[in-house]
Amino acid sequence: MSFQLTILGTGSANPVLSRNPTAHHLMIEHDGYLIDCGEGTQIQLLKYKIKATRIKYIFITHLHGDHFFGLIGLLSTLNMHHRLEDLYIYGPAGLADIITIQLKYSDTRLNFKIHFEETRSNESYMLLENEHVKVTTIPLIHRVPCCGFLIEEKTKPRKIVKELLPADVTIEQIKQLKEGIDVLDDNGKVLYATKHYTTAAPQADSYAFCSDTLYHESIIDIVKGVKLLYHEATFLHELEERAAETFHTTAHQAGLIAQKAGVGKLLIGHFSSRYRDITPFWTEVQAIFPNAEVAEDGRVIDFRDF
Repeated sequence: MSFQLTILGTGSANPVLSRNPTAHHLMIEHDGYLIDCGEGTQIQLLKYKIKATRIKYIFITHLHGDHFFGLIGLLSTLNMHHRLEDLYIYGPAGLADIITIQLKYSDTRLNFKIHFEETRSNESYMLLENEHVKVTTIPLIHRVPCCGFLIEEKTKPRKIVKELLPADVTIEQIKQLKEGIDVLDDNGKVLYATKHYTTAAPQADSYAFCSDTLYHESIIDIVKGVKLLYHEATFLHELEERAAETFHTTAHQAGLIAQKAGVGKLLIGHFSSRYRDITPFWTEVQAIFPNAEVAEDGRVIDFRDF
């Protein structure tokens, strides 16, 4: 199954020319999953050749403008493109009211239906489950209610070794083997064993998105072992006090979370506009967690590559 991330924005509240406000896009099979939608997100979608019409799920972490001010513009554009498919939006209390009043006073009548579900930021729970993934919330600590999202691919079936399969094996028996179940004959003896005709399933992909938050270790158990963790790193550690005052995290602290959670790879972003050169972020986080990267607008990450 395809699992591909495109980073649409790595900036924070104050705009800079080189970094768009926060937005990440995941393409899973044929559906788009948009996480946060800062101002200008739809321009980034165009720039990086992502079809907005294929977005099915939108997740908003919290109601600070650099994380959702682009949403009403995106909805309006989808409507002008004659979208008819339902859209699913998950976000904090108040977001549905904001969308409703904007549509009301702009006299916008949507051609498609929005299914809105309000998120809770005081506990971790399963928010969504579909054919391909399950989405769990990650409670974060910020100045307003805020939660991140853990998106986990469902367990993949075992791989069939086609060249070893007997000619008379049935589709139902193949299905059993993929599920890790030995095929038995009428007498209950093993006819086809999974260990002979299949190989272990590849690791399921998983992505955790931790938006604006004070450093706190209670998220570690939730993101433990995740394949790719995105964690905000608004400041360098020399401004640790400023980070705490504004309920944000430093690159050093993001590295500690990744290290203690044993994640596969760490990605940091949401850089303060005071930093023109973000190279020091890479240096700082690498000292704590070597398998870390600094996010860049337009970067595409295919989960099959690592």
